[in-house]
Amino acid sequence: MTDTRLQRLNMVESQVRPSDVTDRRIIKAMLEVPREAFVPDSLVPIAYMDEAITVSAKSNGAGGVRQLLAPRTLAKLIQLAQVGDQSAVLDVGCATGYSTAILAMIAKRAVAVEADKDLAAAAARALQKLGLANAMVVHGPLTEGAPAEAPFDAIILNGAVEVIPPSLTEQLKDGGRLVAVVVQGPLSRAQVTLRSGKGFDTRPAFEAPAALLPGFQVPAGFVF
Repeated sequence: MTDTRLQRLNMVESQVRPSDVTDRRIIKAMLEVPREAFVPDSLVPIAYMDEAITVSAKSNGAGGVRQLLAPRTLAKLIQLAQVGDQSAVLDVGCATGYSTAILAMIAKRAVAVEADKDLAAAAARALQKLGLANAMVVHGPLTEGAPAEAPFDAIILNGAVEVIPPSLTEQLKDGGRLVAVVVQGPLSRAQVTLRSGKGFDTRPAFEAPAALLPGFQVPAGFVF
């Protein structure tokens, strides 16, 4: 039988801590949340591997390749977002909800949005099973976020994007932070966007591979 507690410990000690993740709340949450509860049964043996895990590969409009981010990438994005214990956080593209569970452990409120109805339902079930009453899942287009629940102190995009729509940045509180892995040509780099009044300031952070989220591609014919 697989010792998932030991695997969680190994994940944190060999993947997360060495990646300059110093927020003890994130480390504690990743030690406590069972990642195996957010993957199909066939993938439980590799739930803690050092890379992203594909949980869906649908060809419909809401689908595409959907993954749980690699543990180190997710931890670094959450740390970059500077989520506080009183924060309201939007988790865009939660897939099966693992990232939402981590956020719910360290924030006051975690709102997830998922375009794939099957993934959204799976995420809601998993979060409920863990008793995370401060987490909720909204089924809808990822690019629209959750305006009815806004504003947010932090927004995390769970995958790579080519563009970040204003519909999401406008859901940030003044002083809020949006973090995402942005693809430009061959480069894939995490960045943070900070809101100051009506203005936004974007800064690069670290290199990170991730699958593209549906709906965040550059429109055909657009030139940077």
